[in-house]
Amino acid sequence: ALNFQNAASPLMEQLIFFHDHTMTILILIITIVGFNLISTCLNPNLDQHMLESQPLELFWTIVPSVVLIFIGLPSIRLLYLLDESFTPTLTLKTMGHQWYWSYEYSDFLKVEFDSYLIPAEELAPSSARLLDVDNRIVLPMSTQTRMLISAADVLHAWTVPALGVKADAVPGRLNQVNFMINRPGMFFGQCSEICGANH
Repeated sequence: ALNFQNAASPLMEQLIFFHDHTMTILILIITIVGFNLISTCLNPNLDQHMLESQPLELFWTIVPSVVLIFIGLPSIRLLYLLDESFTPTLTLKTMGHQWYWSYEYSDFLKVEFDSYLIPAEELAPSSARLLDVDNRIVLPMSTQTRMLISAADVLHAWTVPALGVKADAVPGRLNQVNFMINRPGMFFGQCSEICGANH
């Protein structure tokens, strides 16, 4: 499929909306430029030797500036939304390893576990290849969640596309990402960093 996964968080909904907004503008630009190019080439009555035109140069300087504003302002708004942090109800500590993730819930009861990718030969017929794990994390819906992320060995990247979340896991550094899940479901994530042979 050539589309995004169904959004499962307000952030991902905003990312998809911005993508659609930008694609609409780009399709409009391509259509106008293509039409002008073809009509200029096919129209024998146009002056093929026009060297300069002040109104035309003013037009093609102002119009791209306005287009950039229409793309830039929503983009800046989205950047601020992505970095906005709320008081989390739940904090999940995440540690990247070659080739698994360790999780720790510590807000209520201390629960720790490792999550390994299920090898292809052990997968059930209904399981997702290269996505399903032996121990899944369970997160509540409509709750502000903070993920604290680091790595024990090499660079990793904790990613869940349906939530619009991607955070680097760097050894010796603690990164955080905030999100809220707004619909129930099972959402697959993966390490989106080339972290070694079994990546």
